[in-house]
Amino acid sequence: MSSIKRLNRAFAGAKRIAFNNSSKFILFSDCHRGDNSFADDFANNRNIYYHALSHYYREGFQYCELGDGDELWENIHFEPLFEAHKNVYQLLRQYHLEDRLHMIWGNHDMVYKDPEYVKKHLSSYFEPIEERDKELFGDITYHEALVLKHEETGQELFLVHGHQADWFNYTFWRWGRFLVRVLWKPLQVWGIADPTSPAKNYKELIKIERRMKKWILRNKMQLTIAGHTHRPRFPEPGEIPFFNDGSCVHPRSITGIEIVEGTISLIKWHIATKEDGTLQIVRVLLEGPQYLKDYRS
Repeated sequence: MSSIKRLNRAFAGAKRIAFNNSSKFILFSDCHRGDNSFADDFANNRNIYYHALSHYYREGFQYCELGDGDELWENIHFEPLFEAHKNVYQLLRQYHLEDRLHMIWGNHDMVYKDPEYVKKHLSSYFEPIEERDKELFGDITYHEALVLKHEETGQELFLVHGHQADWFNYTFWRWGRFLVRVLWKPLQVWGIADPTSPAKNYKELIKIERRMKKWILRNKMQLTIAGHTHRPRFPEPGEIPFFNDGSCVHPRSITGIEIVEGTISLIKWHIATKEDGTLQIVRVLLEGPQYLKDYRS
């Protein structure tokens, strides 16, 4: 199956979510939450991510995670990830309880496409202090894609991880998982990157972006937001409307996309130093805000 057909299928089967100019969304992807070992890329930015997600929770945002939230190539089971980043998952649970959590699976957590796997591993967790199982995400559902549809203009925003345009990481994701677990995870501790990852392989990154743009052009300039490559993208109106929210495993920072009051922005959260030498986590606007209506097909 070609990347065009995979993206067509994802778009056709996407969950539709209505929104308007009073809606607020934060989009993150590629968190790669791990087990807090030396190979856990998320651990370095965990406090930044938790602070940002707490801010958006207080401000009434809905959270869309565009795949690869959990690192289930390097790790076999979800439980070590939960124990390593329990406060993060408890916060995500609060979003879920208020119907403000929308999850997409990527290639590194593609096991979540199986509802039975999700039910078995994410519905509850064991609390050792109380010596009993407690509910975590209950009836949560993971999707291959989401479509945000504006209630007044009818404009649609296609949200997808993006590995549909990466034949190896979509079709042969089990081989990729095997290689990462057996070979690249041990080597990553020594600083050797996985060459199959588009985030570490510039030529593959360009190919994937080219395929995504080709699909957008074939679908009447459909506004599309993806992750997977870890490279933030924010086009100008009139250009091919292919956005990328980046990742949460950049060195000392995370990037994401905000949709607020009918506008779209690319943002970064990172640690900055005050004049007195103390540290703080700050939000920086990288691109935008730009009105969504300016990207109408």
